[in-house]
Amino acid sequence: QVQLVESGGGLVQPGGSLRLSCAASGSIVRINVMGWYRQAPGKQRELVAAITRGGSLNYADSVKGRVTISRDNAKNTVYLQINSLKLEDTAVYYCNAGVITTPLSPYDRDFWGQGTQVTVSS
Repeated sequence: QVQLVESGGGLVQPGGSLRLSCAASGSIVRINVMGWYRQAPGKQRELVAAITRGGSLNYADSVKGRVTISRDNAKNTVYLQINSLKLEDTAVYYCNAGVITTPLSPYDRDFWGQGTQVTVSS
């Protein structure tokens, strides 16, 4: 199996910054897309940003210009830098990865981390 472990969440004042990290480990042949999602209380989980193995990026409109996603393929790690944090960024942030776990298989499987809380409050 594959484990995704997030870190870097916490309590931040409006206008502050955070860097989230997510490290994948386990039966990994290759990781395709890695991404960050978030879920605020009473709302559905939504995509924040995603990055392909080759570096193509996708950002939610609500965070464009404030968020940077990056990854280190050698470390199977994805990062999310969030700047100019707003109250509405408060949510549990989840890491997601499409992982090929079987050699020679073209198909990846979806794995999720346990989530890390980001709270923006003055």
